[in-house]
Amino acid sequence: MKNGITNVLIVGVGGQGVLLASEILTEVAKESGLDAKKSEVHGMSQRGGIVTSHVRFGEKVLSPLIPSREAGVILAFELAEALRWVGELNPEGRIIVNDQKIIPTITTTGKFFYPENVIEKIKAHVPGATVVDAYQIATDLGNPRLVNTILLGVLSQSLDIKEEIWLKVIERMAPKGTGELNKKAFMAGRKVE
Repeated sequence: MKNGITNVLIVGVGGQGVLLASEILTEVAKESGLDAKKSEVHGMSQRGGIVTSHVRFGEKVLSPLIPSREAGVILAFELAEALRWVGELNPEGRIIVNDQKIIPTITTTGKFFYPENVIEKIKAHVPGATVVDAYQIATDLGNPRLVNTILLGVLSQSLDIKEEIWLKVIERMAPKGTGELNKKAFMAGRKVE
């Protein structure tokens, strides 16, 4: 938090639920009485491309964009995207990483390669990085599309926002018929250490 504003950069690839996670986080902040703004980039997201969302909240937020190197938290849904954006953390920042590789089809050309030793490289930047196998937790809950809600649960541990507000917003914003399962996924994320 800088100047009373919390900056959360959410990154991943298309289809992972980055945009829904940013909408939920923004609504949770508003329900808590905070000013909240978000901005997102989702070019080529339907083809597995990069998706990023800036979420900022606090007493008064003037811009939805997080200034360079001022992310207080990076919530990364995919390993290579975590590595791509880790330099945007402020010196006291936290990164929460889903331990999942989604290898882009462009690597089949042989001109591009998926990075190796990604977790080690992230931890070289942020020794206290939180790495979560959210995909496995989601699969164990019966739906691999729950990764976003699980990661929000992990994030929620470091934010001073009441659990009941999170649960209310998740139930309201989750895809039809998945409210209870998404709340269960969120609570599973809250238990991750």
